[in-house]
Amino acid sequence: MIIAIDGPAGSGKSTVAKIVADKLNFRYIDTGSMYRSVAWKSLQKNAALKDEDAVADIASKVKIELIYGKKGQLVFVDGENITDQLKVEEISRGAAIVAAQPMIREIMTIKQRKLGLEGKVVMDGRDIGTVVFPKADKKFFLDADPKERGRRRFIELKEKKQINNADLPTIIEQVVQRDHEDRSRKIAPLKQAKDAMLIDTTHLSIDQVVEEIIKVIVPGSQTF
Repeated sequence: MIIAIDGPAGSGKSTVAKIVADKLNFRYIDTGSMYRSVAWKSLQKNAALKDEDAVADIASKVKIELIYGKKGQLVFVDGENITDQLKVEEISRGAAIVAAQPMIREIMTIKQRKLGLEGKVVMDGRDIGTVVFPKADKKFFLDADPKERGRRRFIELKEKKQINNADLPTIIEQVVQRDHEDRSRKIAPLKQAKDAMLIDTTHLSIDQVVEEIIKVIVPGSQTF
């Protein structure tokens, strides 16, 4: 079984996907960390992130491993644990740049499909149900009001001490801008798959969202 969970930034998809995978004893695949890994590797090699040919060459050769342990997901790039290095805002911005490039998306889609075909997978991203696995067994699209998503992002950055003097209105503006970029790109734009279940997470807790999803996957289940 392949479960696809898509949605914009701050919708809660990554947190929800991790918990759903844990409850089902499935493997969780964070496609966002894969794009961040490519951005990180490109910066390490002093490649301009907008140089599609250079970044595509790096993306095609880089070995990305997602390993799960007691402390959660660890990301290894060419054998090096870079988990903590991927959490900085510079890498998040870099990931958005490389993810908008057709050649990189094609390369990463192939890598993601290989991982997903191992089965029993919960994969989250922005194009999983539409491009990566259009025939996924179950599809969900998480969304929320931009102001709420901006608030969540603000809290997350504050907890990680990565706020860099940015205020809440600025973070909300950044979320709206990222939405526009994701939805308007020519290749693999962010959109809800026609057969995906839409869940508005604006006024829901993480546990409530997880419960809705589990009940769809395992009818009659009691998750909490």
